[in-house]
Amino acid sequence: MESRASRRRRISGAMLHAFAFGSGAVVCLVLALIIGYIFVRGIPGITAELLTTQPSYIHDTIGVLPNILNTLYIVLVAMAVVIPLGVCAAVYLSEYATNRPLVRLISFAVETLTGIPSVVFGLVGMLFFIQMMGFSAGVLSGGLTLAVMVLPTIISNTLESLRAVPDAYREGALALGSGRWHMVRTVVLPNALDGIATGCILAVGRIVGESAALLYTAGFGIVLNGFMTALQSSSATLTVALYIYATERGELTVAFSVATILMVITMLLNLATHTVSSKLGEKEKEHE
Repeated sequence: MESRASRRRRISGAMLHAFAFGSGAVVCLVLALIIGYIFVRGIPGITAELLTTQPSYIHDTIGVLPNILNTLYIVLVAMAVVIPLGVCAAVYLSEYATNRPLVRLISFAVETLTGIPSVVFGLVGMLFFIQMMGFSAGVLSGGLTLAVMVLPTIISNTLESLRAVPDAYREGALALGSGRWHMVRTVVLPNALDGIATGCILAVGRIVGESAALLYTAGFGIVLNGFMTALQSSSATLTVALYIYATERGELTVAFSVATILMVITMLLNLATHTVSSKLGEKEKEHE
Protein backbone atom coordinates (compact mmCIF):
# COMPACT_ATOMS: atom_id res chain seq x y z
CA MET A 1 0.00 0.00 0.00
CA GLU A 2 1.26 3.46 -0.91
CA SER A 3 2.14 5.49 2.13
CA ARG A 4 0.78 8.98 2.78
CA ALA A 5 4.27 10.54 2.32
CA SER A 6 4.76 8.79 -1.03
CA ARG A 7 1.34 9.91 -2.20
CA ARG A 8 2.11 13.46 -1.14
CA ARG A 9 5.43 13.44 -3.02
CA ARG A 10 3.75 12.04 -6.12
CA ILE A 11 1.05 14.70 -6.05
CA SER A 12 3.61 17.46 -5.45
CA GLY A 13 5.72 16.18 -8.34
CA ALA A 14 2.71 16.08 -10.64
CA MET A 15 1.71 19.63 -9.66
CA LEU A 16 5.25 20.90 -10.22
CA HIS A 17 5.39 19.18 -13.60
CA ALA A 18 2.04 20.69 -14.59
CA PHE A 19 3.15 24.16 -13.44
CA ALA A 20 6.43 23.92 -15.37
CA PHE A 21 4.62 22.71 -18.49
CA GLY A 22 2.04 25.47 -18.18
CA SER A 23 4.70 28.13 -17.73
CA GLY A 24 6.52 26.93 -20.83
CA ALA A 25 3.27 26.87 -22.79
CA VAL A 26 2.45 30.44 -21.72
CA VAL A 27 5.90 31.66 -22.80
CA CYS A 28 5.58 29.95 -26.19
CA LEU A 29 2.05 31.33 -26.63
CA VAL A 30 3.12 34.90 -25.83
CA LEU A 31 6.07 34.60 -28.21
CA ALA A 32 3.85 33.18 -30.96
CA LEU A 33 1.31 35.97 -30.48
CA ILE A 34 3.95 38.70 -30.65
CA ILE A 35 5.68 37.26 -33.72
CA GLY A 36 2.37 36.44 -35.40
CA TYR A 37 0.95 39.92 -34.82
CA ILE A 38 4.08 41.61 -36.15
CA PHE A 39 4.19 39.37 -39.21
CA VAL A 40 0.48 39.80 -39.96
CA ARG A 41 0.81 43.60 -39.78
CA GLY A 42 4.23 43.83 -41.41
CA ILE A 43 4.48 41.29 -44.23
CA PRO A 44 1.87 42.94 -46.51
CA GLY A 45 3.91 46.16 -46.45
CA ILE A 46 7.21 44.54 -47.46
CA THR A 47 7.67 45.19 -51.16
CA ALA A 48 10.57 45.40 -53.56
CA GLU A 49 10.17 49.17 -53.60
CA LEU A 50 10.43 49.36 -49.81
CA LEU A 51 13.62 47.29 -49.73
CA THR A 52 15.41 48.87 -52.70
CA THR A 53 14.62 52.60 -52.54
CA GLN A 54 15.20 55.55 -50.26
CA PRO A 55 12.55 57.95 -48.91
CA SER A 56 11.60 60.71 -51.33
CA TYR A 57 9.19 63.52 -50.59
CA ILE A 58 9.17 64.49 -54.26
CA HIS A 59 8.01 61.09 -55.50
CA ASP A 60 6.12 60.33 -52.27
CA THR A 61 7.94 57.04 -51.70
CA ILE A 62 9.19 55.34 -48.58
CA GLY A 63 12.19 53.00 -48.65
CA VAL A 64 14.46 51.46 -46.06
CA LEU A 65 17.48 50.70 -48.22
CA PRO A 66 19.56 53.44 -46.50
CA ASN A 67 18.63 52.00 -43.10
CA ILE A 68 19.59 48.47 -44.14
CA LEU A 69 22.96 49.68 -45.41
CA ASN A 70 23.54 51.83 -42.30
CA THR A 71 22.85 48.79 -40.12
CA LEU A 72 25.40 46.82 -42.13
CA TYR A 73 27.93 49.66 -41.89
CA ILE A 74 27.61 49.92 -38.12
CA VAL A 75 27.94 46.15 -37.72
CA LEU A 76 31.15 46.21 -39.79
CA VAL A 77 32.66 49.12 -37.84
CA ALA A 78 31.72 47.75 -34.42
CA MET A 79 32.90 44.20 -35.12
CA ALA A 80 36.15 45.39 -36.74
CA VAL A 81 36.97 47.15 -33.47
CA VAL A 82 35.56 44.76 -30.88
CA ILE A 83 36.75 41.39 -32.24
CA PRO A 84 40.52 42.00 -31.97
CA LEU A 85 40.10 43.95 -28.74
CA GLY A 86 37.82 41.39 -27.07
CA VAL A 87 39.72 38.31 -28.25
CA CYS A 88 43.09 39.76 -27.20
CA ALA A 89 41.70 40.67 -23.77
CA ALA A 90 40.32 37.15 -23.32
CA VAL A 91 43.63 35.59 -24.45
CA TYR A 92 45.49 37.71 -21.93
CA LEU A 93 43.15 36.75 -19.08
CA SER A 94 43.25 33.05 -20.00
CA GLU A 95 46.86 32.49 -21.07
CA TYR A 96 49.10 35.28 -19.80
CA ALA A 97 47.64 36.99 -16.74
CA THR A 98 49.50 36.32 -13.51
CA ASN A 99 48.72 39.56 -11.66
CA ARG A 100 45.60 38.56 -9.73
CA PRO A 101 44.59 42.10 -8.69
CA LEU A 102 44.74 43.20 -12.33
CA VAL A 103 42.69 40.19 -13.42
CA ARG A 104 40.05 40.97 -10.81
CA LEU A 105 40.01 44.59 -11.94
CA ILE A 106 39.48 43.62 -15.59
CA SER A 107 36.81 41.07 -14.64
CA PHE A 108 35.03 43.72 -12.55
CA ALA A 109 35.15 46.15 -15.47
CA VAL A 110 33.67 43.53 -17.83
CA GLU A 111 30.85 42.72 -15.40
CA THR A 112 30.15 46.43 -14.89
CA LEU A 113 29.94 47.05 -18.64
CA THR A 114 27.47 44.19 -18.92
CA GLY A 115 25.04 45.81 -16.49
CA ILE A 116 25.11 49.37 -17.87
CA PRO A 117 21.90 50.37 -19.76
CA SER A 118 22.37 51.01 -23.46
CA VAL A 119 21.06 54.57 -23.21
CA VAL A 120 23.96 55.35 -20.87
CA PHE A 121 26.38 54.02 -23.50
CA GLY A 122 24.73 56.35 -25.99
CA LEU A 123 25.11 59.36 -23.71
CA VAL A 124 28.75 58.58 -22.94
CA GLY A 125 29.44 57.88 -26.61
CA MET A 126 27.97 61.24 -27.57
CA LEU A 127 30.02 63.08 -24.94
CA PHE A 128 33.28 61.27 -25.72
CA PHE A 129 33.27 60.54 -29.46
CA ILE A 130 31.25 63.52 -30.69
CA GLN A 131 31.96 66.34 -28.24
CA MET A 132 35.45 65.44 -26.98
CA MET A 133 36.90 63.67 -30.05
CA GLY A 134 35.16 65.91 -32.55
CA PHE A 135 33.53 63.15 -34.61
CA SER A 136 30.23 63.84 -36.33
CA ALA A 137 27.10 61.86 -35.53
CA GLY A 138 27.24 58.91 -37.88
CA VAL A 139 28.33 55.35 -38.43
CA LEU A 140 31.78 55.85 -36.91
CA SER A 141 30.54 57.28 -33.61
CA GLY A 142 27.69 54.76 -33.42
CA GLY A 143 29.93 51.82 -34.29
CA LEU A 144 32.57 52.74 -31.71
CA THR A 145 29.89 53.17 -29.05
CA LEU A 146 28.37 49.78 -29.83
CA ALA A 147 31.84 48.22 -29.85
CA VAL A 148 32.26 49.25 -26.23
CA MET A 149 28.76 48.00 -25.44
CA VAL A 150 29.22 44.48 -26.87
CA LEU A 151 32.82 44.13 -25.66
CA PRO A 152 31.78 42.09 -22.56
CA THR A 153 29.91 39.62 -24.79
CA ILE A 154 33.00 38.94 -26.90
CA ILE A 155 35.32 38.71 -23.88
CA SER A 156 33.03 36.38 -21.90
CA ASN A 157 32.33 33.95 -24.76
CA THR A 158 35.95 33.90 -25.88
CA LEU A 159 37.18 33.36 -22.33
CA GLU A 160 34.81 30.43 -21.81
CA SER A 161 35.91 28.90 -25.12
CA LEU A 162 39.60 29.26 -24.29
CA ARG A 163 39.12 27.69 -20.87
CA ALA A 164 37.26 24.78 -22.48
CA VAL A 165 40.37 23.81 -24.47
CA PRO A 166 42.01 20.90 -22.59
CA ASP A 167 45.26 21.74 -20.80
CA ALA A 168 46.78 18.65 -22.40
CA TYR A 169 46.82 20.50 -25.74
CA ARG A 170 48.81 23.34 -24.22
CA GLU A 171 51.19 21.03 -22.43
CA GLY A 172 51.77 18.96 -25.57
CA ALA A 173 52.54 22.03 -27.68
CA LEU A 174 54.94 23.43 -25.07
CA ALA A 175 56.62 20.03 -24.69
CA LEU A 176 57.27 19.98 -28.44
CA GLY A 177 59.15 23.27 -28.16
CA SER A 178 56.47 25.83 -29.06
CA GLY A 179 56.62 29.24 -27.46
CA ARG A 180 53.60 30.49 -25.57
CA TRP A 181 52.36 32.76 -28.37
CA HIS A 182 52.94 30.05 -30.99
CA MET A 183 50.99 27.61 -28.78
CA VAL A 184 48.11 30.07 -28.39
CA ARG A 185 48.04 30.92 -32.09
CA THR A 186 48.29 27.39 -33.51
CA VAL A 187 46.64 25.22 -30.84
CA VAL A 188 44.40 27.13 -28.44
CA LEU A 189 42.68 29.64 -30.72
CA PRO A 190 41.81 27.16 -33.50
CA ASN A 191 40.16 24.85 -30.96
CA ALA A 192 38.20 27.77 -29.47
CA LEU A 193 37.15 29.20 -32.83
CA ASP A 194 33.55 27.92 -32.72
CA GLY A 195 32.92 29.47 -29.34
CA ILE A 196 34.43 32.76 -30.48
CA ALA A 197 32.17 32.70 -33.55
CA THR A 198 29.15 32.14 -31.32
CA GLY A 199 30.04 35.19 -29.25
CA CYS A 200 30.47 37.27 -32.41
CA ILE A 201 27.04 36.23 -33.70
CA LEU A 202 25.45 37.15 -30.36
CA ALA A 203 27.22 40.51 -30.48
CA VAL A 204 25.95 41.15 -34.01
CA GLY A 205 22.44 40.34 -32.83
CA ARG A 206 22.67 42.94 -30.08
CA ILE A 207 24.09 45.52 -32.47
CA VAL A 208 21.29 44.96 -34.99
CA GLY A 209 18.62 45.32 -32.31
CA GLU A 210 20.09 48.37 -30.58
CA SER A 211 18.43 51.76 -30.88
CA ALA A 212 18.82 53.80 -27.66
CA ALA A 213 22.59 54.21 -27.97
CA LEU A 214 22.36 55.07 -31.66
CA LEU A 215 19.84 57.85 -31.14
CA TYR A 216 22.65 59.87 -29.54
CA THR A 217 25.57 58.79 -31.70
CA ALA A 218 24.48 57.69 -35.20
CA GLY A 219 21.71 60.19 -35.82
CA PHE A 220 18.41 60.12 -37.71
CA GLY A 221 19.55 60.55 -41.32
CA ILE A 222 17.69 58.43 -43.87
CA VAL A 223 19.64 59.52 -46.95
CA LEU A 224 21.44 56.87 -49.00
CA ASN A 225 25.18 57.31 -48.44
CA GLY A 226 28.28 55.34 -49.30
CA PHE A 227 30.34 53.80 -46.52
CA MET A 228 32.95 56.56 -46.29
CA THR A 229 30.31 59.30 -46.36
CA ALA A 230 28.14 57.54 -43.78
CA LEU A 231 31.05 57.39 -41.32
CA GLN A 232 30.69 61.12 -40.62
CA SER A 233 27.06 61.65 -41.68
CA SER A 234 23.84 61.20 -39.73
CA SER A 235 22.76 57.62 -40.49
CA ALA A 236 19.69 55.90 -39.08
CA THR A 237 19.73 52.12 -38.72
CA LEU A 238 16.66 49.89 -39.01
CA THR A 239 15.84 50.21 -35.32
CA VAL A 240 16.12 54.00 -35.41
CA ALA A 241 14.01 54.05 -38.58
CA LEU A 242 11.40 51.99 -36.72
CA TYR A 243 11.34 54.63 -34.00
CA ILE A 244 11.07 57.47 -36.54
CA TYR A 245 8.25 55.92 -38.57
CA ALA A 246 6.27 54.79 -35.52
CA THR A 247 6.50 57.93 -33.37
CA GLU A 248 7.43 60.98 -35.43
CA ARG A 249 5.86 60.24 -38.82
CA GLY A 250 2.96 58.03 -37.77
CA GLU A 251 3.65 55.49 -40.54
CA LEU A 252 2.61 52.43 -38.57
CA THR A 253 2.42 50.19 -41.63
CA VAL A 254 6.04 50.95 -42.50
CA ALA A 255 7.02 50.59 -38.83
CA PHE A 256 5.55 47.08 -38.70
CA SER A 257 7.31 46.19 -41.95
CA VAL A 258 10.62 47.33 -40.50
CA ALA A 259 9.85 45.37 -37.33
CA THR A 260 9.21 42.28 -39.47
CA ILE A 261 12.58 42.70 -41.19
CA LEU A 262 14.28 43.01 -37.80
CA MET A 263 12.47 39.92 -36.51
CA VAL A 264 13.62 37.89 -39.52
CA ILE A 265 17.22 39.06 -39.04
CA THR A 266 17.05 38.20 -35.33
CA MET A 267 15.65 34.75 -36.03
CA LEU A 268 18.38 34.08 -38.59
CA LEU A 269 21.06 35.16 -36.11
CA ASN A 270 19.58 32.92 -33.41
CA LEU A 271 19.51 30.04 -35.88
CA ALA A 272 23.15 30.69 -36.75
CA THR A 273 24.06 30.74 -33.06
CA HIS A 274 22.26 27.45 -32.48
CA THR A 275 24.01 25.89 -35.49
CA VAL A 276 27.46 26.99 -34.34
CA SER A 277 26.76 25.82 -30.77
CA SER A 278 25.62 22.43 -32.06
CA LYS A 279 28.79 22.04 -34.12
CA LEU A 280 30.84 23.03 -31.08
CA GLY A 281 29.11 20.35 -29.01
CA GLU A 282 29.68 17.72 -31.69
CA LYS A 283 33.37 18.62 -31.88
CA GLU A 284 33.74 18.34 -28.11
CA LYS A 285 32.11 14.89 -28.20
CA GLU A 286 34.50 13.80 -30.94
CA HIS A 287 37.48 14.90 -28.85
CA GLU A 288 36.13 12.96 -25.88
